[in-house]
Amino acid sequence: MNPERKVAKDKWADFNGFSPLITVFRNFHDLTPEIEFIINNQTFPVVYKKNKFISSPLHRNKYIFLLLKGVARGYMKEENKEITTWIASEYELVGNIRNLWEEDIDTEEYVQAIEDVIAIAVPHSMSRQLYLNFDIANYVGRKMTQIHYLAACERAYISRLQSAEKRYLRFTRSYPELVNRVPLKHIASFLCMRLETLSRIRSKLTGIAADKTG
Repeated sequence: MNPERKVAKDKWADFNGFSPLITVFRNFHDLTPEIEFIINNQTFPVVYKKNKFISSPLHRNKYIFLLLKGVARGYMKEENKEITTWIASEYELVGNIRNLWEEDIDTEEYVQAIEDVIAIAVPHSMSRQLYLNFDIANYVGRKMTQIHYLAACERAYISRLQSAEKRYLRFTRSYPELVNRVPLKHIASFLCMRLETLSRIRSKLTGIAADKTG
C-alpha cells in the first residue's frame, strides 16, 4: 500500500491542528518553529485495517510510522513459517529502519497491523533533513534511539531465557498491555515456542492463580 493516498486536504483537523509527532518530540526538547513547520508539512495520517501490511520486502517503503491507535508486529519468513520479531502498540515507532539512510537497501521484514491502525507516516527523507540541519533533531533522535535500544535489549533477553514459562512470565511483565490484545499465535512466535506450549503454560498459570484466590 502507498500511504500517500491517505493524505487529506486538512490533514491535521482531527489532531488538534498539528502533527502528533510534534508532541512526541516535545517530550524530549522544545522545537523551533522551523522544525515544527517541516514536521507538519511532511508527515501525514494513515489508516491500516487489521491484518493489512504496513510495509513489506515487496514494497520500497519510504516511511516509519508513529502508532496512535492499534497494535502492529514485525516478522520475517523462514520457508513457510512466520517468525515474529517485535510487537508494538500506541506511541511507538514502527517500520523498517534498515533503509532509513539508503532506501534501496533490501529488507526481509514484514510489518503488519494486528488491529485496525491509525498512524502518522514519517518520511525517511524528512528524518534525514532534520538530522542534517538541526542539532535539536539529533538530540531528540538520540533520546528516542536510547528507548528503542533498551526495548531491543529486553526482546533479546526474553529470547535467551531457557524456560518457556519464564519467557512468557517475562513477557507479561514487560508487555502487560499486549497480553490480551495480541493473538496467541503471534505471542508464541515472538517467544520462540509452539502455540500448544504457550496454551499449556497459560492454563497452568491460570490454575495456580485460581488456587491462590480460592
